[in-house]
Amino acid sequence: MSCPYGRSMPTPPPVPYGSWPTPVTSALVVRAAARLGEVAVGGGDVWWSESRPGEGGRSALVRRSADGAVADVLPQPWNARTRVHEYGGGAWAVAGGTLWFTHFDDQRLYRLDPGAADPVAVTPAPELPAGVRYADLAPTGDGGLLAVRETHAASGAAADVVNEVVRLAADGTAEVLVSGPDFVSDPRPGPDGQLAWLQWDHPDMPWDAARLVVRAADGAETVVAGGPGESVVQPVWGPDGGLLFLCDRSDCWSLYRWRPGGAVETVLDVGRDIGGPQWQFASSRYAVLADGRLVVAVGEEGGDVLGVLSADGELQRLDVPYRTFRYLRAQGTAVVCVAASPSTEPVVVRVDVDGGDDGGAPEVLRPARDLGLDPAWFSVPEHVTFPTEDRGTGIGVAHALVYPPANPSVTAPEGERPPLLVVVHGGPTAAARPVLDLEVQYWTTRGFCVADVDYRGSVGYGRRYRDALRGRWGEVDLDDVVACARFLADAGRVDPARTAIRGGSAGGYTTLAALTMRPGVFTAGASHFGVADLGALAAETHKFESRYLDGLVAPWPEGADVYAARSPINHVDALDTPLAVFQGEEDEVVPPDQAEAIVAALREKGVPHAYLLFPGEQHGFRRAENIRAALDGELSFYAQVWGFTLPEDEGIEPITVVR
Repeated sequence: MSCPYGRSMPTPPPVPYGSWPTPVTSALVVRAAARLGEVAVGGGDVWWSESRPGEGGRSALVRRSADGAVADVLPQPWNARTRVHEYGGGAWAVAGGTLWFTHFDDQRLYRLDPGAADPVAVTPAPELPAGVRYADLAPTGDGGLLAVRETHAASGAAADVVNEVVRLAADGTAEVLVSGPDFVSDPRPGPDGQLAWLQWDHPDMPWDAARLVVRAADGAETVVAGGPGESVVQPVWGPDGGLLFLCDRSDCWSLYRWRPGGAVETVLDVGRDIGGPQWQFASSRYAVLADGRLVVAVGEEGGDVLGVLSADGELQRLDVPYRTFRYLRAQGTAVVCVAASPSTEPVVVRVDVDGGDDGGAPEVLRPARDLGLDPAWFSVPEHVTFPTEDRGTGIGVAHALVYPPANPSVTAPEGERPPLLVVVHGGPTAAARPVLDLEVQYWTTRGFCVADVDYRGSVGYGRRYRDALRGRWGEVDLDDVVACARFLADAGRVDPARTAIRGGSAGGYTTLAALTMRPGVFTAGASHFGVADLGALAAETHKFESRYLDGLVAPWPEGADVYAARSPINHVDALDTPLAVFQGEEDEVVPPDQAEAIVAALREKGVPHAYLLFPGEQHGFRRAENIRAALDGELSFYAQVWGFTLPEDEGIEPITVVR
């Protein structure tokens, strides 16, 4: 190590992997943290949402005025978050300076007019708590609002939930425009009184099959695209009267245009995904500029590139220092979006595609936290492709983002290899993303190697790769996480005796399944609100996912034997791996009884385990104190299982391990 003043410094003494002292503590992970959400543009103003762990996980709305002033729009306790589909999105919208939003506590719609001090309720209080919910808000331009309305019955049964497209007047009066399909989304008013929307029915998820429908002013309806084996997402009316949308008919989600009375034409197909799975409303992977040009985010090696579509149909890459882009919105000849890179937490940026006065450098509207850390602390991921079991899918490879240990203040003992943490993303229709995530750096700065696996079924590699998981959840995902661990161990990059697997939600299922159905590979694990009993999940989960497993596993209940065969809870006889379990008490996606069933089995077998149940948390932890407890608890668990010590100055309270 060199000294900045020109004198050499002694090489620091070696410190065992896992015990490295680090400034990336759980306190830093949550300190002034905010998860950036949707973006909106209104004139010269830019609005965005941010989920703040330090404020109980509430979704705050922030506005940056044309003069550069930044201010919260809604004070506490207002929380602009919807529970439609339980995953939400599209909880707020802006038109003419008027803000519409869904308040999380009661799920009613509220309106905040320019200059008003307080929001006013637009919709009546529901008869049931949060019984009527609104999402995917789209102002109509005449003072009204289009929305997806989700109505829950007193029975509480998923089958009794009704999803519709409604038009709301300023006084809250609702007119039902679309009813009948199991699900609807993206209501978008078009020229000449037209209305476009997406719809799909059980057992399909929107990334399996969704139809794009257009209704003319006379009531005539046209199915523009989509249907069995074809998914459509993100319809947008263009300034020329054409309807743009993303569709995966060519394997990847590519960009198409339909004109009333005409045929569908391809706008951009580069053989890589532009779109993504509609887990939440209001996603946007492209934007139509004021002059009609298109700015598009296209997937590339686990990340994205941002480009502008030229008149001859070529995508001209924009030179920006980011690797992921979300919520693209047009502002004149600029695009505003949420962007991030392996060395940058998500920020809100504005990029003038013509260069502008600053030569095209992105203008950061909402900067990342000042972490006060040298970039040498940050592990930069490598996108790797590794061989895996084909299983008749026709695909014999999988992918991962691999983060090596990084800590400029220490060295490791000679000959020692780092422990491996295999991370399984949720979904399972999701993907690893190359962004600076302090929850990843929390591990790498302590000496862990982290492999964030894009197992088959993940998005970003086309429909064929995504469909390789159909009917095979609990098989090919296990093959891929095991193959990744062995690939890195065989390459000498990690210690096979200290290999852990962790995941949340669907990733928690793969974690539990790997430990019970692929024993002997991993020596520790952590399940965050993971699925232990597939049959119970199919029988009791919420409407949006109530038939999801039909495609991933088998039709329910006809395929009950398949569910039983792939449920970790039915294979606990092979479970001898230490396991930490973390669960939200109010989780309606994966209820707590799933976690408690696996914990009871661990206790009965005498397998070392730990269990933390967090009151007030739903599916995913939002409160700062709980995020810290889960991170530090998991680290403490591995330390006790593998026998390394924790840095004393952090004061981490050891989690209780039951043996």
